[in-house]
Amino acid sequence: MEDMHLILRWHGEKDPISLRQYAQIPNLYGIVTSLYHLPLGQVWDRAEVLRLKEQIEAHGLKFELVDSFRIHEDIKRGYASRDALIENYRKNIRMLAECGIRIICYNFMPVFDWTRTDLAHVLPDGSDCLSFEEEKVRAVDPERGIELPGWGTNHTPAELQALLHSYRGIGEEELWDNCRYFLRAVLPVAEECGVKLALHPDDPPRPIFGLPRIAKNAADYRRILFTADLDSPSNTITFCCGSLGSGADNDLPAMIREFGSRGKLPFVHFRNVQLEPSGDFYESGHQTGCGSSDMGEVMRALCDMDQPFYLRPDHGRRIWDEAWSIREVTDADGTQRVEHRPDGWNGVKPAAGYGLFDRALGAAYAQGLYEGIRRERAAQLTKE
Repeated sequence: MEDMHLILRWHGEKDPISLRQYAQIPNLYGIVTSLYHLPLGQVWDRAEVLRLKEQIEAHGLKFELVDSFRIHEDIKRGYASRDALIENYRKNIRMLAECGIRIICYNFMPVFDWTRTDLAHVLPDGSDCLSFEEEKVRAVDPERGIELPGWGTNHTPAELQALLHSYRGIGEEELWDNCRYFLRAVLPVAEECGVKLALHPDDPPRPIFGLPRIAKNAADYRRILFTADLDSPSNTITFCCGSLGSGADNDLPAMIREFGSRGKLPFVHFRNVQLEPSGDFYESGHQTGCGSSDMGEVMRALCDMDQPFYLRPDHGRRIWDEAWSIREVTDADGTQRVEHRPDGWNGVKPAAGYGLFDRALGAAYAQGLYEGIRRERAAQLTKE
């Protein structure tokens, strides 16, 4: 579809949703994924990346973006070990470029890549979704341990305490300096390789547990993108509509027009949230009217960029018994069939927000908006 390349996230072979199922979504251009099992800061194995690429391309899809290119905490904290870790990231950028990767999505959030208080908030229609309640977060005493959905197995309580304590004395300016140090080291390599590094916003875009945040709004992104020694065509944004949309002061269409017009917006996470005055929010259906953002105006602003971009329908609600219950099975005689298990397979379910059905609805919705706006503009040009 001309400038918009529709993609979806796949969590690799452990994802209960198969590439065959993804490939059935009309006009799906490609897949974004990562080597999720690798420790932070490690040099990636080229053979693993190429195997992913081969699997994806076997289903007629492209593999041109890497998601969750996570940054080691030592880099964020500015430790002496960061230079060796940064060199590993430089090696990974070169290798990924050689494998055909054009965009690398990363974030610079300390400790938590995202924060929610409920992974199954039930909506009036019976679907459920991810949500965030400010009071529940405020009620947590980090000194007594943090129990949040999605983070219970990432660190032991002692490890988490040590990690949180290590950020004492690191405010927004210190974190910004460490981000700048990282970018000054990796942007020349990315530019040389023709790769765009796309910084994901803070999720949510506000301080959590006293940890600093530096990618919350337009002012933050102006500093990150246009500071003189960082102003590179490889320094760009992953424009997450849901993350930025959970900040009451963020005008999504205005931000898209400001940064997109300067070639800084190659990758979009397309989703909606219902934001309450208290700061609470839940991840609604993608459509305008389901949440607080006007997604039609978001798409209109994306079209105004008049530049190519990748769009990933992001987090979906759990609807229609969801896709984690479906798996392809090969019988002893070689016959392939699809089997349904409502409770999942061996306890394996998609990552929270990453079922298939609602994201597929989001893909259809995004394509409809895009086609409608492009046809409208073509008709206007014909009249002129």
